[in-house]
Amino acid sequence: MTLRRTSIVILAALAAAAAPVPVTAAARAGTTHYVDCARGDDSAAGTSPGAAWRTVAKASGHAFGPGDRLLLKRGTSCTGVLAPKGAGAAGAPVRIDAYGDKRAAKPHIEAQGARAALHLVNTEQWEIRNLDLSNTGPATTTERRAGLYVQLTDYGTAEHFVVDGVDVHDVNGADSKDPDPSGGILFVVQGTATPTRFAGVRVEDSTVRHVDRTGIGIMSTWDGPGRFATGVRFQRNKAYDVGGDGIVIHETSRARVEHNYVDGFNMRSAGYNAGVWAWESEDALYQYNEVTGGHGTRDSMAYDIDGGNVRNVYRYNYSHDNEGGFLLVCNGEGKVSDGNRIHDNISVNDRNTASPYGVISVVCGASTDTRIYRNTVVTNRSDTALVSNNGPGGVTFQDNVFVGASTGSGSAIKDTVSTYSGNLYWNTAQPRDARGLNADPRFVSASPASPDDVRLGDGSPARGAGTAVDDGTAYDYFGNPIPDPPNLGADQSS
Repeated sequence: MTLRRTSIVILAALAAAAAPVPVTAAARAGTTHYVDCARGDDSAAGTSPGAAWRTVAKASGHAFGPGDRLLLKRGTSCTGVLAPKGAGAAGAPVRIDAYGDKRAAKPHIEAQGARAALHLVNTEQWEIRNLDLSNTGPATTTERRAGLYVQLTDYGTAEHFVVDGVDVHDVNGADSKDPDPSGGILFVVQGTATPTRFAGVRVEDSTVRHVDRTGIGIMSTWDGPGRFATGVRFQRNKAYDVGGDGIVIHETSRARVEHNYVDGFNMRSAGYNAGVWAWESEDALYQYNEVTGGHGTRDSMAYDIDGGNVRNVYRYNYSHDNEGGFLLVCNGEGKVSDGNRIHDNISVNDRNTASPYGVISVVCGASTDTRIYRNTVVTNRSDTALVSNNGPGGVTFQDNVFVGASTGSGSAIKDTVSTYSGNLYWNTAQPRDARGLNADPRFVSASPASPDDVRLGDGSPARGAGTAVDDGTAYDYFGNPIPDPPNLGADQSS
């Protein structure tokens, strides 16, 4: 054989070895393993319900591949950490799920103070469904703990994660904030050597309850090109009694956070927290969320336009009865926060009585081109400001309905910096607004306590008093088509 031909053969062999190996039909089918923490046996094969493994430690020692499944028996409770190895492939993820009588409770894992009850490290292509996770250890001020924790360190791009129908509760980790917090369901990027990010993270129909510190979140320490997580969807989740932030996204592009419910956040944290918010994220869309029960007046707003957020949109969201208020606009030092929109939302009986905050707070560093329009903001508290601004500019309020408390002198607007145009004001002093209306909006209820209560009654001066906005939004919070000219506030009914 000539040297040239020998070289060609060697190069061809190397190329074949380096080429991606297609997932075969057999690999897609995979192997199913079972865990029964009540009656299993770790010396068994684990490949049938009758030969199930006994512990999550046994399952953690197994390397799973494309199409494999790991099923935990319903009605059982396991102790320890489930930290399986391996990875799935495109079209053939590894699946963790429940088996057995569907009338029985979801399989439970209690981690007893470990880093997480379910811990995935430097992997991808996993789907996790129908588990019940808790992680209660000795009281701590230093140990980070989580229910479900997916961790990447200098990994590159990790694709396809689904968390569906997972319940996390009773996690008593330290009050440690991002980028590596304690919490319920967490996706975290670490490292500085290799650009690393998630591509495709869906958390849906899951619940977190009584967890410290973050309810549901994705965050990253990577600060450079290629850092944004893509394909992030947090939808139809519920978060109750969260020590710090409810739902938070960091370093994402085009994330969607929708149809979530947060009740009780910032319950035990000494830091700054919000119900639903982002950090350094672009083109995020938050819609159809409801946030209530925010505790404390050191932030604790329902929603937040924070540092480095670009073209984020909050629409069709409901906020009520939060001690920290409805909305925070707070750009971080040295960050660019630009082109953000907050429209067609409803805030009922939120408040923040601590200076320099209000129901809407414009604080921290200045943002640019932040527009807040067609929202209805009503409070029953005379000791809170409807809007408070301690100096930053870049915010325009247009076509909103602001209604203060009906007692005393109403609720103030403490803002001499922002631009106001064509808003309606009632039970509050009108700021500099040449096109503004000072009139009763004639809500259907004199004492609003729900979104339906702030619908416009017959003869409301808010009807047809707005200015059309070319933002592609065709419907209001209630599903009504937006007329031209629009109404002021969130109700666009005719």
